[in-house]
Amino acid sequence: MSSPVATPPSPPSTPSTGAEPVRVQRSLGARILSRPEVGSLAAAIAIFVFFFAIAPPFRTAEALSTVLYSASTIGIVALGVALLMIGGEFDLSSGVQVTTAALASSMISYQFSLNAWVGVLVSLIIALAIGFLNGWLLIKTKLPSFLITLSTFFMLQGINLGVTKLLTGAVATENISDLDGFASAKAIFASDVDLGFVNVKVSVFWWILFTLVATWILLRTKTGNWIFAVGGNQDSARAVGVPVARVKIGLFMGVAFCAWFLGQHLLFNFSTVQAGLGVGNELIYIVAAVVGGALLTGGYGSAIGAAIGAFIFGMTTQGIVYAGWDPNWFKTFLGVMLLLAVLLNLYVKNSASRRK
Repeated sequence: MSSPVATPPSPPSTPSTGAEPVRVQRSLGARILSRPEVGSLAAAIAIFVFFFAIAPPFRTAEALSTVLYSASTIGIVALGVALLMIGGEFDLSSGVQVTTAALASSMISYQFSLNAWVGVLVSLIIALAIGFLNGWLLIKTKLPSFLITLSTFFMLQGINLGVTKLLTGAVATENISDLDGFASAKAIFASDVDLGFVNVKVSVFWWILFTLVATWILLRTKTGNWIFAVGGNQDSARAVGVPVARVKIGLFMGVAFCAWFLGQHLLFNFSTVQAGLGVGNELIYIVAAVVGGALLTGGYGSAIGAAIGAFIFGMTTQGIVYAGWDPNWFKTFLGVMLLLAVLLNLYVKNSASRRK
């Protein structure tokens, strides 16, 4: 009986040279510089140090509370605008949407003698409908969002003034502080929170919460990936199954929600609303997003950066007052910050791409 022939062990298989792509590990400096909010954070530190040094009133806890409040009234809507810009679109109607939401809430409750919460909820539906209409028109007409929302801006501005004058005989709503539900709505939207050493408006805490939620959406969810993909190249995104239409409509509705929330804050903080309020604020929201690192071309930006951009505006508007300067210089600062932010964002992005 013949003995079995031993089979020689097969040589270890050598890995295929082209089987898997080599992942390039970027340096820590490149990873830091690739963050959209790096430039705005540096600017915020510099501005804070500047006003801290030249304006003694700026150094108090009360001043910080005022700065944070001013920043929150910009930052809440700037968050929605930033996400929309990352998705590759603009909304020039966001400023007047704030006023529309406040007017609708006030007049629905007052004219029909309803609980204040009825106006709040109905105005939310109206706001979301406006956002949906902006997004739907963008998808159906394929016109630039600049033109769609500019048209919405003019229509809402006219409606705000015309309807308010028709129903109240003036350009401001009636005082609604005596309505049922006003106190509880004020507690949610416009109350003061006592921290022991200083009072802070509740809008500041809502702003921080919204920033955290928006950051989580962008960095930890499939929706965030879709937003970046749609803003980077919507045709490529559509080709890989991203629901482009739903994403864009949702982003416009996100701006509308933020505008509604700020509108409710303004209404319940002051009990009345001027019909001409908000015109021009849409540019401040956009600039805050750009200062925070969002690119005008889409596909790049962050919620934290938008919050820092709003904080910069809060520091500047109040810092100019505390320093005793003419507040009219704020508009000059607005233009300078926009130009510098665009140049700095371009420099940071190019530096990050060169460093490996």
